[in-house]
Amino acid sequence: MSFINAIGTAVPENCFPQMQIAEFMASALQMNEYEQRRLKALYRSTKINQRYSVLSDYGKTFSDYEFYPRTPDLEPFPSISQRMLAYKQYALPLCLKAIADLGKLPNITHIITVSCTGMYAPGLDIEIISSLGLSTNIQRTAINFMGCYGAFNGLKMADTICKANPEAKVLLVCVELCTLHFQKKMDEDFLLSNALFADGAAAVLIEAESSQKNPSLAMKSFFCDLYFEGKQDMAWQVADFGFEMTLTSYIPKLVKSGIKALTDKLFANSGLTKQDISLYAIHPGGKAILEAIETALEINTNDNRYAYQILSNYGNMSSATVLFVLKQILKDTENTYKNQNILSCAFGPGLTLESMILEIV
Repeated sequence: MSFINAIGTAVPENCFPQMQIAEFMASALQMNEYEQRRLKALYRSTKINQRYSVLSDYGKTFSDYEFYPRTPDLEPFPSISQRMLAYKQYALPLCLKAIADLGKLPNITHIITVSCTGMYAPGLDIEIISSLGLSTNIQRTAINFMGCYGAFNGLKMADTICKANPEAKVLLVCVELCTLHFQKKMDEDFLLSNALFADGAAAVLIEAESSQKNPSLAMKSFFCDLYFEGKQDMAWQVADFGFEMTLTSYIPKLVKSGIKALTDKLFANSGLTKQDISLYAIHPGGKAILEAIETALEINTNDNRYAYQILSNYGNMSSATVLFVLKQILKDTENTYKNQNILSCAFGPGLTLESMILEIV
């Protein structure tokens, strides 16, 4: 068994109230009064209070923009190359901020980076090693373009490494700059994704032994599955003007129909039952998804409170978000939740459903 011994998180300095972002979007999309009312109703319904971005423009008028063109309609709209340059500028500092939040690091033997919102080479793994002065012979793995469930693949990779090598010290880093990919389109999918996604980073230290100083999370069991009927309802592709997210309103129904079977198989593999679960760390993909999961798993909003807290305070930061949820649980742990089990799930393109059980030790 392997253990999550520390979780560090970081967000950019630019924090915007959700309704201020709605004003930006309404202006950028040049909406009429009726369209603005509908957009603001959508933003209120998300239950997101605030979000963070590496871009300061979302809180400015067009004459003061730094990233977008200083025109009312944002034309010429930023190209994919401009967005990738911004990703390269902002991603590393945010990663380093999350890693610093871990505290003193042991001698890292492996580094795993996870991101679906940007890429370049030499990449973040090499830049992190250089910036921190880590050993150049660290083994590196990059997990890219998986979407909101990417952290699960990073954790599974770290778990495999630690089981194979008890001396391994694995640094997992997830960073997502979702707000670089604002799409100036009136399609429902784009309006919804613009209303949900935000920027953030998380770093995790995984080892073969639990920490002697602080509560740790033992990674007990994993299970994943695919539901191809949702293949067209959640997708992520590179386009001329950024990465385009397809996110239809049908996703909560698909998640609701698949989550019970997924968790039943997870429990069967782990030898546990739902009655053995005390806490939930659900990826807050959106309010409708959280409500669908609650119905399917027969849990309530208090059971799911950590997901709602992160959704309200940060929005959906793609792969990093579930790690924010787990950190919040650890923060509240002390002696209260010792030896209790956590059920964690996330979802992404495919439609992919990922799940795991962790124990607080």
